[in-house]
This record gives sequence, structure tokens and C-alpha cells, in this order.
Amino acid sequence: MKKAIFLFILLLSIINVQAQDWNYDLAQAQKKAQNNNQKIILVFQGSDWCAPCIKLERTIWNSTTFQKLAKGKFVMLKADFPRKKKNQLAKAQQEKNDILAAQYNPHGYFPYVVVLDKNGKVLGSTSYDRNRTPTDYFELLNAF
Repeated sequence: MKKAIFLFILLLSIINVQAQDWNYDLAQAQKKAQNNNQKIILVFQGSDWCAPCIKLERTIWNSTTFQKLAKGKFVMLKADFPRKKKNQLAKAQQEKNDILAAQYNPHGYFPYVVVLDKNGKVLGSTSYDRNRTPTDYFELLNAF
């Protein structure tokens, strides 16, 4: 029993280390970015309906390569817009995402990735490109 508990805790810690550290509030992301002199990567996605969004999540954000490169360089901020009822966000979070979309994604593109400076100024934007490796994607975002 003790061995099973130890393995479970070890598995959870490994998952935590490899998971992208997402923020869901612009003010908190800006505070982190200002404290650490980092850029903010704002990701607009439809996690349960947008195929390119799902591919971007799987091939870039979840890749160990991108996570290692991005650590200490970017503050990751996600604005999700799920459509399925079971995946709906809390009203307060949906309102935050709507405000972000009005300011940074008024045309409603998905996926849409906006690179911001630590004060929220837009430095550049991009989308999903299936031909980019995690390293290529990092270099693109870092170049803005």
C-alpha cells in the first residue's frame, strides 16, 4: 500500500513538472511578467471544438521542448472559449476571457497567439502552423 501511494505521488509530481504553467487572469500575468521581466504569451483557443487549437495544444504547448525553452522567458496566459455545455467556464472567468478577446482578438480568430510585453502592449501575433516544431515556434514568439 505504501509503495502504491509513493508511486502515485511520484506520478503526480512528474505530471506537474511537465505541465505548462497557465495563467487565466491578465492582471496576474502582467504582475508576474513585470516582476521577472518576461513577455506574456496570450493564447485564444476553443479547447473542445477548434481542431487547430487542439493540435497547437498537443504539439507545441504540451511539448517538453517548448516548455523547457519557454520557462523563465514567457508568462503563459490562456483565454479558452469552449462550446460544449459540460466544458463551460465559470461566469467570472468567461467575462475575463471576453474582455481579453475584445481588446486583443476582436476578429475572433482561433487559435490566435498574441505576444505582449510585460505591460500588455502587443508585440506581435501568430496562429498555428503545423510545419513549425516546438523550437521554431519558441523562436518565432521570442522574436517579437
